[in-house]
Amino acid sequence: MIRRALAALFAAFVPHAAAAPLDVLDAGLRPTVRKAGEAPPRWSLRERMAFHKVPGVAVVVLKDGVVVQSKGFGVREAGTTGAVDADTVFSVGSISKVVAAAAALRLAQAGRLDLDRDVNRYLTSWHLPKPPAGGEPVVTMRMLLSHTSGLGVHGFDDFLPGEAVPTMLQTLSGAKPAKNEPVRFKAAPGTTYDYSGGGYQVAQLVLETVAGAPLETIAHDAVFKPAGMPRSTYASPLPDDYGNVAKAHDETGALVAAPRGWQTFPQAAAAGLWTSANDLGAFVGVLLRSYQGKDAFLPRAAAVRMLTEVAPGGHGLGPRVSGEGVARIFHHGGANDSYRAWIEGYPETGDGFAILTNGANGTMLAREIRNALSDAIGLGVNPPVRTIALADGAAADYAGTYRRDTAVPAGVRRVLADTIESASLTVSIEGGAVAVLAAGEDKPWTTLPVTPSRFVTTGGATTFEFQRDARGVVRGIVVAADGSRDYFRKSGVARAD
Repeated sequence: MIRRALAALFAAFVPHAAAAPLDVLDAGLRPTVRKAGEAPPRWSLRERMAFHKVPGVAVVVLKDGVVVQSKGFGVREAGTTGAVDADTVFSVGSISKVVAAAAALRLAQAGRLDLDRDVNRYLTSWHLPKPPAGGEPVVTMRMLLSHTSGLGVHGFDDFLPGEAVPTMLQTLSGAKPAKNEPVRFKAAPGTTYDYSGGGYQVAQLVLETVAGAPLETIAHDAVFKPAGMPRSTYASPLPDDYGNVAKAHDETGALVAAPRGWQTFPQAAAAGLWTSANDLGAFVGVLLRSYQGKDAFLPRAAAVRMLTEVAPGGHGLGPRVSGEGVARIFHHGGANDSYRAWIEGYPETGDGFAILTNGANGTMLAREIRNALSDAIGLGVNPPVRTIALADGAAADYAGTYRRDTAVPAGVRRVLADTIESASLTVSIEGGAVAVLAAGEDKPWTTLPVTPSRFVTTGGATTFEFQRDARGVVRGIVVAADGSRDYFRKSGVARAD
């Protein structure tokens, strides 16, 4: 009753909203990038679920830091009638990291954890290896939570029913049955941004050592209970009798991980959270209200630190942070093999939403849902990108090899230090289209022009701007993504500076 009343208030007092927040899903889904001459598609959610072969979706919307509407769509298992609702639990992949980070901040506020203390001083059963340059590593929880520790292992594979799963120490050591490499340093602590699920497993070990309890217990006491998340758990594996579980589906929409219907995610802090739309909405809400000084879950100063970038990266303490003013957002995606999820919050206004899906193609679907919801909020976040048509041959001299300018500081490169780790890019012109391939990768970025010199990836996340000087010579590429920039100089062209 309360949720319905709040939804009605949302519609009445927000001019850009429809009759109810989720009405935009009836005909508001769209791609991020629209080719020149294409009309807005005005897709419906059910149409795009069928297109992407995703059986089930749950969505929650917040206004003023409060859930105003949540709803399930489709089914928990393809070919059955068990409907998804707002309390259906989904695996949410790396969103697990944000909840684990919140637990760490709660322990820090209770005086049980120092975010700036060398974590080796907490650890007893395992210690950090030596960094590449030698010497003793000094890594803090602040570094681990912001992906600036220098540790590797980006993510972890799922485990099927019946497979042996690793212990924490086997995960950190890369010992079977773990499927990952050992968690080791790729760079000196604090010097660069490198997204690291391995670092979050170290953070989990610190939390469990300090609290003397598993992460599931820590999270229940520090996050789930105070935030109002009764359906959430880090249990691994999720019990067969948990009830109302969205099952896992592959790219074709077929059930996988039989007979149970879902995988196991033993790396809990990195990827092991199970939660519902209502619970995830409650979590986003408590972060928004803490930031605005309206909730005691975190003191406002702590919430501001959580939602402020830690140099040289683009993450705060858990979530990634983008934008400015009222369009400033925190966000994080989640991607295990058969589940995709997304959270987003606007700290200054209290708007927010979460999207959960149970299909391997859920990333593309969630992106289209996100577009509809951000359009409805109306603050200019994630606007549509409209491309242009280039004249024949206009991009011909962009082709070639480009090498990174090593003078670009890590604090400028930020997330691109992880997105493009290679030292060179090869640009090719294929049928008039510009393709960009990073050295060591198999698949190039396909790009579309937004100006005669600037090209955007089809997902809209990254732009490549070709620099042509006053003599008409193409000298380099400026790469930009989410506030990060990098520069690559064209090989064979003399420096002009």
